[in-house]
Amino acid sequence: MATFLEWLRHDTLGLLLLAAVGIALLLTLIIKSKIEPFIALVISGVLVALVGGVSLTDLVGTPVKTSDALIEKGFAGILGHITLIIGLGTVLGAILEHSGGAQVLLEKLIKIFGEKGTPIAMGVTGFLLGIPIFFDIGIFVLAPLVYVAAIRGGRSLALYALPLLAGLSVTHAFLPPHPGPVAAAGFFGVSLGWIIVMGLACGIPAWFASGILWGRWIGARVQVEVPGEHRRNTKEGSELPAPALGTVLVSIGLPMLLILGATFGNLWLPEGWLKNLLVFTGNPAIALTLAVLLAMWLLGTRRGITTAELSTVTSESLRPVGMILLVVGAGAFFGAVLAATGVGKAVADSLSQAGLPLILSAYVISCGMRIAQGSATVAIVTTSGILAPTLAAGNFSQPQLALIVIAISSGSIIASHVNDGGFWIIAKYFNMSVKDTLKTWTVLETVLSVVGFGVAATLFAIIS
Repeated sequence: MATFLEWLRHDTLGLLLLAAVGIALLLTLIIKSKIEPFIALVISGVLVALVGGVSLTDLVGTPVKTSDALIEKGFAGILGHITLIIGLGTVLGAILEHSGGAQVLLEKLIKIFGEKGTPIAMGVTGFLLGIPIFFDIGIFVLAPLVYVAAIRGGRSLALYALPLLAGLSVTHAFLPPHPGPVAAAGFFGVSLGWIIVMGLACGIPAWFASGILWGRWIGARVQVEVPGEHRRNTKEGSELPAPALGTVLVSIGLPMLLILGATFGNLWLPEGWLKNLLVFTGNPAIALTLAVLLAMWLLGTRRGITTAELSTVTSESLRPVGMILLVVGAGAFFGAVLAATGVGKAVADSLSQAGLPLILSAYVISCGMRIAQGSATVAIVTTSGILAPTLAAGNFSQPQLALIVIAISSGSIIASHVNDGGFWIIAKYFNMSVKDTLKTWTVLETVLSVVGFGVAATLFAIIS
């Protein structure tokens, strides 16, 4: 037994076996035992650490000192980076929805594209509102608008829903402040400004191919009726007059502009007060704080919404965030274990020896994790943990690291099926059977994944 453990802990093949068994255990706990992903990640991480030779003291510390413990450092490192960003982004999205800004944006886009172009308007709405609003919340908020568009257009509900879903999905996978790309950026030490640049460069073509081209083609061929009962799982917005479109666009775009300003100001400006100001206001936490305060005034108190009402909206919007943070933190711990045992390096070395380019390896691992267990966030944080040692040792530029993040994010959304909670939300809200959801949504996500990765890989080859 001792000989086997030595082989498992020090031989490359043994470490690969340890990685495979650890991931298999993780997937079994999530898929078969129906254990919450964050609990499954902690259990798998602890067992892999113990089998992999991490001492009890290194793993959990001592009763008088736990700050150096692997389990605490694993959680704390990534959560310190993303907690404020995710929380503030959630609040910004809630204010935008509550104020009626979402409906204002959609109505304006329908006027621009015309009645026949309503599916495209839905797609643009999903893309723009998907930046500050989480994917599932976006569905809850925008589903009634899709119903209205389908009734008014007299065509299949799927024709209007799929472009919207593509917009929500691509921003959720590729852009801050969503947890996946933010967490991966934290693992690899890449600026969120570069994540935004590469996320847009890869996400817009992927959104167009999946939501506009595929979504409109299949949506016209799968007949789905608007459900008889229109339900909405979010608080009804204010009855005050709708906000101005410019106000809505400023609220959405301000944090991205500030973050981009810091990224490129740091590269191009000489030392001085302007550069310091841009770096300060472009810090993601500061940028989102400023955006939230501005939205509270522009969309809230200036229009007559009370501070008490805004407080209620804020507190209600933050309730789902706890589970997201737990999954990301537990995933970071699992990744730290893989690094501490040498598993991450062994996997990366093996992929390198197999001749797969690193960016392709990142995509393949993420695809496998996504298809097996369903959660995009779990796929991203696990893949990032596996590849972190190799990326830390390599001489990669910020744009290259950002493209690897996009490759991982692309893999994390491929082939959504019955083990993905989002699959069932879409089937429920848009009145589709399992067969129709597989024909429409599952293929849409796969097109989005493949095109997103294809653009990322092409850009990576160009700048390498």
